[in-house]
Amino acid sequence: MTSFTPAQLRSRLGSGLLSFPVTHFDDDLSFNEDAYRENIVRLAKYDVGGLFAAGGTGEFFSLSPAEVEQVVTAAADSAPGNTPILAPAGYGTTTAIELAAAAERAGADGILLFPPYLTEAGQEGLARHVEAVCRSTSLGVVVYSRANAVYSADTIARLAENCPNLIGYKDGVGDIDTMTRIHTRLGERLIYIGGLPTAETFALPYLELGVTTYSSAIFNFLPEFALDFFAAVRTRRHDTVTRLLADFVLPYTEIRNRQAGYAVSIVKAGMTATGHSAGPVRPPLTDLTPPEFEELSALIAKYHTPTA
Repeated sequence: MTSFTPAQLRSRLGSGLLSFPVTHFDDDLSFNEDAYRENIVRLAKYDVGGLFAAGGTGEFFSLSPAEVEQVVTAAADSAPGNTPILAPAGYGTTTAIELAAAAERAGADGILLFPPYLTEAGQEGLARHVEAVCRSTSLGVVVYSRANAVYSADTIARLAENCPNLIGYKDGVGDIDTMTRIHTRLGERLIYIGGLPTAETFALPYLELGVTTYSSAIFNFLPEFALDFFAAVRTRRHDTVTRLLADFVLPYTEIRNRQAGYAVSIVKAGMTATGHSAGPVRPPLTDLTPPEFEELSALIAKYHTPTA
């Protein structure tokens, strides 16, 4: 059973950095639950606002519904009670409702609602989709605006009015005009989360738009770096942010941008480079090439101190 009401979850998510733990696979691509649980314990030792189990970086798109529930259950069981675990819901409305129910069974504290599968839809259809999922669950829901589910300011305002358990808006588009309109209109009614890859690149300018937190993929393998960067953003230490962008984040994104899907693959490579291997990515994603892995490892070495 969740430890957070929707209002409490909204406040908790906004209190710190967020992250999407990777999902651990063995060489045969089966879920390695023991390694995953150990990693959740490791990450939850840090002061974060919440962890999104089986999310985008966790390869939600490659997991069966049964695997999603297994991953979320493992995360909820392994994280301490003060670390919220959010579960994914997505695909068509019926499947999203089923995944929301699975999240409650698994002990998740909230839901990140991914775009519907494949088909495009107008604002009315998207609104009905979100409303149906929100009505089906008592958990707090964060909508993820990206791809074929880009919500207008009017739609988000309607959803905020009609869905008391809608607590957040995660932006994966980067439309400054829409973000400004939503925040100006709704203020503290929602928590606003940066969701562009790699989120650190956009964190400082987005802070001025009311996006006070973001999901960091880098936190998976360099948690101290990610937290230091987040602290520099929140305290508006521009010089520090600029230095960390130049030294690590932007070179990191240059490797990430070489291949579609590398936004996930590079995180798993970073896990391996820091001694926390999570195994390969599942198809249709591909792992970094050996030269790319060596390049990433050299970059990470500037900020990673191996533990004894």
